Amino acid sequence: MVTIETSRLILRRWREGDVPVMAEVNADPEVMRWIGDGKVLTPERTRAAIERIERSWDAEGFGLFAVELRESGELAGFAGLSVPSFLPEVLPAVEIGWRLGRPFWGRGIATEAATAALRFGFESCESERIISIARIGNTASERVMAKLGLRAERETTVPGNGTAVRVHELTRARYLARRPA
Repeated sequence: MVTIETSRLILRRWREGDVPVMAEVNADPEVMRWIGDGKVLTPERTRAAIERIERSWDAEGFGLFAVELRESGELAGFAGLSVPSFLPEVLPAVEIGWRLGRPFWGRGIATEAATAALRFGFESCESERIISIARIGNTASERVMAKLGLRAERETTVPGNGTAVRVHELTRARYLARRPA
């Protein structure tokens, strides 16, 4: 089982007790505004999503980590890696993404968690390229992408819902060149 610790966070696999907390995050319209078609998820859809995440860990050797605050043990949301099958034109690809509950916004948690997940992707999984996809207008996520070193690569439309998105990328070579010694 992969667990990553940072100064403030624990990135870990999912537990049964995480489902209701993540369901609250996914039920918040402001959180979901930039995700998929912008609709909130029911608790059942959240449970199914977490089950898919766990299957991805088993099949791919990577997935979305549950992000827990070390100090309080609170579940803040998730960050990690997935295959962006909703956007076939970028495949094969590994995407880094994150989603946090609103109480955890603006505290650098997304950047801290995503930095650890990016390191895992390049150093443990040996990915050659990692992308991140943001809906056009989601400047908060694009700021995190920039902090991670990802650069805008293209704009396109998601076939399933017509959402305009911007794809950002970071290659392994660029990651290694900018990584602190």
